Amino acid sequence: MTTTNPTSSTTNTSASSTSSQTGSNAMQDLAGNFDTFLQLLTTQLQNQDPLDPLDTNQFTQELVQFASVEQQIDMNTNMQTLITLQQTSAASSALQLVGSTVTLTGTSATLSNATNTPATWSLNAASPATANVTITSSTGQTAYTGTVSLNAGTQTYSWNGQGNNGTTWPDGSYTIAITATGANGQPVTVSTQVQGVVTAVNMSQTPPTLTVGGQSVPISQIQSISNGTTGSLSSLNSSINTLNSNLSNLSQYL
Repeated sequence: MTTTNPTSSTTNTSASSTSSQTGSNAMQDLAGNFDTFLQLLTTQLQNQDPLDPLDTNQFTQELVQFASVEQQIDMNTNMQTLITLQQTSAASSALQLVGSTVTLTGTSATLSNATNTPATWSLNAASPATANVTITSSTGQTAYTGTVSLNAGTQTYSWNGQGNNGTTWPDGSYTIAITATGANGQPVTVSTQVQGVVTAVNMSQTPPTLTVGGQSVPISQIQSISNGTTGSLSSLNSSINTLNSNLSNLSQYL
């Protein structure tokens, strides 16, 4: 079982280093400009006409502008550091999901003949219905078509890999498509969910993505956790929401 992208910590460290270097360069440029400004101001004061002195309001405003820019650069640098720390926290929370069985919104499930594990979906019908089911392979080939009776609410649908002609389809990811009608012939809405074990976390993405059944899925698709640390999802979502808020705040100053 893999756990995470080995380059993720390097990526976060590099991002933090880059933001710190950018802030340092900006402060150096500002300091150089400020020194030049003070030299010019001193020269002007030394050579001003006593009968027509310099307007103090003008260079006072310029000093205030320099101070404002310095504060802005410092704020941006601190915000970048905060975001980097929160990205690390979100990634650490995501790692707690590795090995957990999760339920997520989606139409693709994994078939494993080697372990005798059928492709399984959770179907939620708005009302009793008769559904036409089409299952396709990852290459778009139709593997199976059939009908199934659905009750109102949530139920499980499994496919053992047998095609309509009796052939056994190979291991892999298969996608289900459902069209359902009620007793009155009206369409019935059917939502699909799938279950799978989290085998890896990609921390190079923001927010991190999970590998479930060999597929990369965003955290937002997870509906529930069947085992593992159930509090980790809530903590991770909280970290991601805070991170997105800080990114939005930072964009106002860049």
